[in-house]
Amino acid sequence: MKDTALVRKDRRPNVLLITCDQWRSDCLSAAGHKVVRTPNADALAAEGVLFRQHYGGAAPCSPARACLYTGLYQMNNRVCRNGTPLDARHGNIALSARSLGYDPTLFGYTDVSPDPRTLAPGDPRLKSYEGVLPGFTVRQLLPEHQKPWLSWLKARGIESSAGFPDIHRPADEVGAGTDGAVTSAPPVYSKDETPAAFLTGEFARWLDEQERDTPWFAHLSFLSPHPPFIVPEPYNRMYDPAEGPAFHRAVSWQAEAESHPYLAYNLDLQERSNFRPGAEGKVRDWGDDNFGRIRALYYGMISEVDAQLGRIWQAVKGAGAWDDTIVVLTSDHAEMMGDHYMLGKGGFFDGSYHIPLIIRDPRRRKAAGAKVDRFTEAVDIAPTLLALLGEETPPHFDGRSLKPFLDAVEPGDWREAAHWEFDFRSVAEGDAERHFGIGPRQCNLAVIRTKQFKYVHFGGGLPPLLFDLEQDRDELTNVAADPAYLPVRLELAERLLAWRAEHLDQSLALAELTDDGVAGHVPGLPPFQS
Repeated sequence: MKDTALVRKDRRPNVLLITCDQWRSDCLSAAGHKVVRTPNADALAAEGVLFRQHYGGAAPCSPARACLYTGLYQMNNRVCRNGTPLDARHGNIALSARSLGYDPTLFGYTDVSPDPRTLAPGDPRLKSYEGVLPGFTVRQLLPEHQKPWLSWLKARGIESSAGFPDIHRPADEVGAGTDGAVTSAPPVYSKDETPAAFLTGEFARWLDEQERDTPWFAHLSFLSPHPPFIVPEPYNRMYDPAEGPAFHRAVSWQAEAESHPYLAYNLDLQERSNFRPGAEGKVRDWGDDNFGRIRALYYGMISEVDAQLGRIWQAVKGAGAWDDTIVVLTSDHAEMMGDHYMLGKGGFFDGSYHIPLIIRDPRRRKAAGAKVDRFTEAVDIAPTLLALLGEETPPHFDGRSLKPFLDAVEPGDWREAAHWEFDFRSVAEGDAERHFGIGPRQCNLAVIRTKQFKYVHFGGGLPPLLFDLEQDRDELTNVAADPAYLPVRLELAERLLAWRAEHLDQSLALAELTDDGVAGHVPGLPPFQS
């Protein structure tokens, strides 16, 4: 019989990829937030590396996750909206892990719409954007309707017939109207019966089934702290609505709307019912008291999911796997949380894209507890995991491996800006196209954000934006038309153009047919030699 310790030392590590939907980067006590308490995420950061300038690549959920899973920017993966199919030709982190001998296993959801060319016309998977990323084995699917969780609640004696989303209303409001005021009243389920608690339990049961000497790959995809904004005791009253930083916003929502045509459109689009079931009216009119209560609930939802992270850490340690497990904790996109009179995600503000990232590799202890302030992006996750598993980053990937930072080495040629994209086309309804009088290909924006400046370029002739972040951290004053900033605007526009030119789809552009056959790189095939 082989020595167990030797087998464990020589085998590949386990991988635990955790995403917490809509978690803002600043809402992490390890990042210095003065109100939110996240002891379990902080404990992970103490053993790993906290990337403090990490940004999602797109919004909402499907586009953001496409960047994370494929290592490709939106300009290449072309997942523009929830419901945009992911082209079957693209690889992803689950398929890559499977090729290395893992059985990537999903708990939650991936929000990946399948390529309709690979399915029969009547396939029911074409009626939902909540498909499963190719390569994953599904242990516990939990899409937006949350039916598996609702059934679990029912088995525990909890009245769950209200279904989604009414199950996430205060218990005394289910089936009744509401005057729009936000309360901290809890739902019908307890802190041990949240969707996050349900998924954590399913993961723990699965983990108990794994062979000690067989490496595993698990992806826990939590909905929290995504709306609806509600959370059980004690988290619903854990934070005072009056506490927290000042909102980043103009003097009124009307002033925000006047600052740019896209903001006027977006402010008019946001309905309260998307964030609190049963609420009526526009988000922009909710008032500071309600925004404060929602923020307190959001903080509570973060603490609730952080408690589940603690259960996960204990389960992995209890299985004797902690010292063999790479852990990645991140989000897909962030949450406006009252900034600019908005909730949710989208547009161009940092509040929608600045997300947490903590990576712990037990084999790399040099940088334990380090905090990295270089710009990192969602597209870096896939190449990082491949690098940590001993594989080369495919040259057509847009992201770069973060492995050097985990080895306490800072690359000299690292990026000096973060980039993201947002596509606001409405293919099925055409609302944005009609509103702006432009085509779907023009309903988009691209952002380049440096330490000092942010430049936003719109399609369709919509005016650009330029913010001097050192003078205007709230992103309120557009200086794009200020002659004094013209050189900066031109430089950033050129840098954005160069970024797009460099990262245009490289799938086959890195291969060439020669007299000796194929030279270069073709995704999915081994490297060729010229």
